Amino acid sequence: MLREMPWRGAGVAIPMFSVRSEADLGVGEFLDLKLLVDWAVDSGFHLVQLLPINDTSVHGMWWDSYPYSSLSVFALHPLYLRVQALSENMPDDIKQEIERAKIQLDGKDVDYEATLTTKLSIAKKMFNLEKDLILNSSSFQKFFSENEDWLKPYAAFCFLRDFFETSDHSQWGRFCQYSKDKLEKLISKDSLHHDIIRFHYYVQFHLHLQLSEAAEYARKNGVVLKGDLPIGVDRNSVDTWVNPNLFRMNTATGAPPDYFDKNGQNWGFPTYNWEEMSKDNYAWWRARLTQMAKYFTAYRIDHILGFFRIWELPEHAMTGLLGKFRPSIPLSQEELEREGIWDFNRLTHPYIRQEFLQEKFGTSWTFIAANFLNEFQKGHYEFNEDCNTEKKIAAKLKSFADKSMLLESEDKMRRDLFDLLKNIVLIRDPEDARKFYPRFNLEDTSSFKDLDDHSKNVMKRLYYDYYFHRQENLWRQNALKTLPVLLNSSNMMACGEDLGLIPSCVYPVMQELGLIGLRIQRMPSEPGLEFGIPSQYNYMTVCAPSCHDCSTLRAWWEEDEERRRRFFKNVVGSDALPPSECIPEITHFILRQHVEAPSMWAIFPLQDLLALKEEYTARPAAEETINDPTNPKHYWRYRVHVTLESILEDKELKTLIKDLVRGSGRSYPQAGQETAAITPEKKQVANGLERNPTAIPLNGDRKKDLSEQLASI
Repeated sequence: MLREMPWRGAGVAIPMFSVRSEADLGVGEFLDLKLLVDWAVDSGFHLVQLLPINDTSVHGMWWDSYPYSSLSVFALHPLYLRVQALSENMPDDIKQEIERAKIQLDGKDVDYEATLTTKLSIAKKMFNLEKDLILNSSSFQKFFSENEDWLKPYAAFCFLRDFFETSDHSQWGRFCQYSKDKLEKLISKDSLHHDIIRFHYYVQFHLHLQLSEAAEYARKNGVVLKGDLPIGVDRNSVDTWVNPNLFRMNTATGAPPDYFDKNGQNWGFPTYNWEEMSKDNYAWWRARLTQMAKYFTAYRIDHILGFFRIWELPEHAMTGLLGKFRPSIPLSQEELEREGIWDFNRLTHPYIRQEFLQEKFGTSWTFIAANFLNEFQKGHYEFNEDCNTEKKIAAKLKSFADKSMLLESEDKMRRDLFDLLKNIVLIRDPEDARKFYPRFNLEDTSSFKDLDDHSKNVMKRLYYDYYFHRQENLWRQNALKTLPVLLNSSNMMACGEDLGLIPSCVYPVMQELGLIGLRIQRMPSEPGLEFGIPSQYNYMTVCAPSCHDCSTLRAWWEEDEERRRRFFKNVVGSDALPPSECIPEITHFILRQHVEAPSMWAIFPLQDLLALKEEYTARPAAEETINDPTNPKHYWRYRVHVTLESILEDKELKTLIKDLVRGSGRSYPQAGQETAAITPEKKQVANGLERNPTAIPLNGDRKKDLSEQLASI
């Protein structure tokens, strides 16, 4: 840091599932990382960045393709297992089965369900052949002793999930409440289902071996392997079952409206009970980071703003707008009354007038009024008890749709009814009726617009104070309690994803803690700028032209003509009409801007790097987007359309990239150079599987025996 020219590196980012190789079975696999490392080294890169790789097998269908909703924050995802590597003595019939499956699963996109089902089926056959040999080995015994604290509950959870056919542990009868005594009986060697438990051990052991091999290969070749630390866990997960006290299960986590979604986001994860977590000095967090550090040299802290404050929503919410920050200092009833605000029912209940209904629903307004609302005053309506939350509205609408009673599309009516529900000015705290929070963008509501001038002025002032002033010190203190625990739990380099609505306390705290931030050019953090200026980025940043949560460089270029023109004029510096497609020359210009930035790291999605050559741009650009943050049920299934082997053979592409990296003054690794630990001081639902693809089939008699056994625990 004290050198005149501080060290700067470059890297490539790609989700594990998106990688394609000649050996894979329908999805990228941990052992493919060795090829990716080779390509990175040949291209002058020093880092390979992945999305989360933990097991997400919650729903038993393609929804589980969402990598940020983990079933366990410790277990690795069986999706990334290379079944060919399970044994050196694989029978010919299983080898032939694998070859057939490779052809069937080699599609344009990942078929999440078919791929996972196939892999687990093959793994089960190999387990039956070699279970005693593997599970009695000294290497397995060492793995088990080092990981049993999470491995035992994980295996028991997977068994119970499949037995009860749900991950919702509140539906597990006597097992809904976890205890160590029940756990030991569940995993007992004398149990009828002991082999089911041991199978989950077996799969996790092989996943560990394969990822460890890839991680060691990266280290030996001077390449940093960078992981991803999700901000949340699924509410139906091993972690919420074992440690329910650490989570606020009546809430959901999300983000307020921002660049990604003007209606806010609702991720569905329960928020953390930080007060409870602090009682054992955040042991759960420290264990997570210790586990990650077995494989990774660096990590991305997903939504680092959540460690300052989280956008908390009621569990019954489906969208992300009607939230509040936690922690935060609310508006008290006394404070509001002093300001002349007293009609709290008017401000906290949806403001629904007859003319709103007629304008929004047209001729259908009478149907809406008769089935969803109650006219409590002439021309004024309120929601009925059976539909006064988003989840209740969605359920009632679905019942009408199933009976073909809707005059308009179900989606449109749901959106319009949700808009009515959100037409409020204040949110009353569900835990304290005398505390209130201003609704995000309250000035956009007709509820606000119909207030008297005095109330408008007061609410505008209190809104600004709540969102931009009064919380700053509280949020700073919160981050300084929680973030150092993460940073001190391992020697991994920590990078914070600090996109979105950024409180002013965030950057000073990140600087104080030596945390690296993220800069995406089309989402500038500087006020008044439409596009970030890479040459002005701070050293303690990762810069990138795009990321998994937005469209790729090519797709972005094609989706907004007016913005493209402004970029061409203001960033490229040309008054000419820009090309309608992101030709390689444009890609090269933008990538060069980024490698030449002062940022410590320039990390590029593999799709953006492939856009340097026209032959790799035949696939429609829109198909290369990994995630759509506006769609909570997005299917995460993108696969690169070329294999790692083929781009390893492409000397021209590697030279293009290496010249960019080398010409920018960024260092590049040498083979054989070890890296030290670096610190900076889910088909539609109807087509889904009827049964969890990870479940082990149980016939009637077997299930009856198991039911009797479980009843005795």
